[in-house]
Amino acid sequence: MTAMYWLAVALGGAVGAMGRAGIAALLTTGAGFPWQTFVANVIGSVAIGLIWAALERADAPPLWGAFLITGVLGGFTTFSAFSLETLLLFEQSAWQTAIWYVALSVLGCVVGAGLGVGLIRTLG
Repeated sequence: MTAMYWLAVALGGAVGAMGRAGIAALLTTGAGFPWQTFVANVIGSVAIGLIWAALERADAPPLWGAFLITGVLGGFTTFSAFSLETLLLFEQSAWQTAIWYVALSVLGCVVGAGLGVGLIRTLG
């Protein structure tokens, strides 16, 4: 890995983290369903599908993937937060909410990534 790779990842991560903070500022999460993390993960999944397919189509240099996928989307999506929130819901005996959260998150993110890839492939 070159210095440019690490710089691309770091700069992308800063952009993604600011986007994630923007989601947190727009959505408030009280007790119950963790909407901030859910929304960030679904948006990130759609975005990764779009970006991956677009980079593949354009035969883009690997540095773009480092910046956009590893950096921006790595800083934006919040799987570690998702994992902790799920654990906390289980610890609070909020079994039903935890199960819905896991099911909707996985389904929403996989479908989102598929939609992103499909959209780029359809446009081409």
